[in-house]
Amino acid sequence: MTAIRERTVLFADLRGSTGLYESLGNAEASGLVTQTVSQISEAVLESGGHLIKTLGDGLMAAFETPRDGVRAAQRMQEMLERTVQRARRLNNNPAMLALRLQVALARGEVVELNGDCFGDAVNVAARLIDHAGDGEILITAEVLAGLHHASKGRFRSLDRISVRGRIEPVHVHRMDAAPLLGADAAATQFGEPMRATEPDGMRLVWGDLDRVFDILSMPVILGRSVQATYCITDARVSRSHARIDWQGSSFELTDLSYNGTYVRFGDSGELLSLKRGSCTLHGGGSIGLGGPPGDQQSPSVRFEVLHFADTEPQAFGGPRSRR
Repeated sequence: MTAIRERTVLFADLRGSTGLYESLGNAEASGLVTQTVSQISEAVLESGGHLIKTLGDGLMAAFETPRDGVRAAQRMQEMLERTVQRARRLNNNPAMLALRLQVALARGEVVELNGDCFGDAVNVAARLIDHAGDGEILITAEVLAGLHHASKGRFRSLDRISVRGRIEPVHVHRMDAAPLLGADAAATQFGEPMRATEPDGMRLVWGDLDRVFDILSMPVILGRSVQATYCITDARVSRSHARIDWQGSSFELTDLSYNGTYVRFGDSGELLSLKRGSCTLHGGGSIGLGGPPGDQQSPSVRFEVLHFADTEPQAFGGPRSRR
C-alpha cells in the first residue's frame, strides 16, 4: 500500500570499522559491526520511530516528528559512546576505540511503499552524511523548525551546503556539544576576559585556484565534486573531502574522507593527521588531501587565516580573487 506522509528521515553511518576488519578478520568484524548497529537501532524504537532498514555499517529510520528524530540521534551517540568506553575499560580490541557515528536528518513529504521510504527528504538525509564529521548530528532547516526553542539553541547554522543530486543547496545545522557548566562565566578575579582579535577570512590556494572566503561564506567544502565550494579536480580527492567551519571566533577544519586530511602549520611545522577529526586553523600552512602536504601522490592546498584590517597577506604565487 502506498501512502504520502510528512516524515523526518534519519540516516546513521558507523565509521572506523575498517580497523576492525583489519585486526579481527571479516567474519568476526562483520558480526561486531552488525551487533553495534543493532544496538544503536534500539534508539529508533525508544523514540517512537520506524526502522526502515540497516545498511551494512549504518541504518535508515523515519519519525513522525523532528523531536523524535533528534532524540533518537542523540540516544544513538550516547549508546555508541558507552560501547566504546566499555571496550576501553575491558581492554578490548583497540580498533573498537576508533568507532564513531555520523547522523543526518531531513524532513519533508515521503512516499511509503512496502515498508520503504522514497522522496527528497530521503535523498537529502542520505547525502548529508557525506558532510558530517565524527560524532556529528546534522539536520536541515525543516527539522530545526519542528524543535522546541530550548533544543534549537543547541544547533549552529552551517549555512547552505550543496548536496549531490540536488540543484538547490540545503540549509544545514549542526548540533554542538553540551556546553560546560560555567564555561561562559563573564568575569574572573582579574576582570572581564580579554577577547582576542578574530580573523575575518580564509585564503585557499591550489594551483591557479586562488580564493578568499569571509566568515559569511562558511562552511567551505573542499572536494572533487563540482558542487563542492572549493572544487579540487583530482581523482585522489573524495567528493566531499574536508570542511572548514566558522566557530564564532576561529576556523575549524574537519576531515570527511576515508583517506584522511593532513595539516602542516607554516613551512616546516608539526604535521597533524586528521582521521574523521577536526582542528583549529591558525596562521598559515598547507592542507594535504589524502596524504601529507608535499606528498606527490596527493594534492596540497595552501591556507592563510586573514585579518582584513592588517596588511596584505604574502603571495603564494599568484593573484588573489575574492569570492
